[in-house]
Amino acid sequence: MKKLMNEADTLLAESLTGFGAVHADLVTVSLDPMFVARKDAPRQGKVALISGGGTGHEPMHAGFVGTGMLDAACPGQVFTSPTPDQMIAAMEAVDGGAGTLLIVKNYAGDVMNFEMAAEMASGPVETVLTNDDVAVEASTHSQGRRGVAATVIVEKIVGAAAERGDDLASLKALGDAVNAASGTMGVALTSCTVPAAGTPTFTLAEDEMEMGIGIHGEPGRRRVAMMSARDIAAEIVGAVVEDVKLARGEEVLLLVNGMGGTPLLELYGLYDAAARVAAGHGLTIARSLVGNYCTSLEMAGASITLTRLDAERTALWDAPVTTAALRW
Repeated sequence: MKKLMNEADTLLAESLTGFGAVHADLVTVSLDPMFVARKDAPRQGKVALISGGGTGHEPMHAGFVGTGMLDAACPGQVFTSPTPDQMIAAMEAVDGGAGTLLIVKNYAGDVMNFEMAAEMASGPVETVLTNDDVAVEASTHSQGRRGVAATVIVEKIVGAAAERGDDLASLKALGDAVNAASGTMGVALTSCTVPAAGTPTFTLAEDEMEMGIGIHGEPGRRRVAMMSARDIAAEIVGAVVEDVKLARGEEVLLLVNGMGGTPLLELYGLYDAAARVAAGHGLTIARSLVGNYCTSLEMAGASITLTRLDAERTALWDAPVTTAALRW
């Protein structure tokens, strides 16, 4: 195993310290308990948005803390849920008096710990559960579908609505609607290596790929021979279109997300393939995003997300955002 680190058990704290130093204009970092909060929190009268999960998916979620997205993020150890005490501390740090919305990816540990934190919270709390992965209905980490890259889209759209002053119930309804309007599927060309384990999570032959992989290395739909970008896009976009029931003439947001080890040269090529397939289904790509946003350490591979847009979602997507990972 070759990784730029000192010790596996100090990697998270050292990474957060570096993140806080680089982005001191945007965030504050607490190491005990661990959470990242926006610099200007709490914002009085604003619903606080909090997300989190195991690290190894950077820039999710700390990279999305800031104006127009999250008020705080709680990082766990690599691929491990954060604990309720982290979430409670984050809620207290960013509480603006209008309640808290938790955005939680559908993994057993995350769901359990965020539920515990919500029960212990002193103020009103609602939860949006993301479960956009169309590849499988359940995995070793989840009950039901996994929450993956569409979580970024939910955080951006709901974050913009929270920034303009929407109330807790409205934000919960919006988050659930955006999640339901989204579908994602990923593909892996290589495994990743969890620092504490020191060996790859799984092994793929040089001519193999895993179709429908999870962001923790969970198995996908099937292991197949290596395909062209054109064929990968055709299978994934087709699966998402069918699952989300996207109809000809609809406008969508197309996100091509890298898993951490795939160069932008390939991601933009995959976007071109996915856009052509989407056009073949009669869809209009109204908004796009390409890059590493919901990763799996150094895994080579990518995911493709389609989200159904309407006028409100498009306007909220276009609203200004200032975070470490997204700025416009």
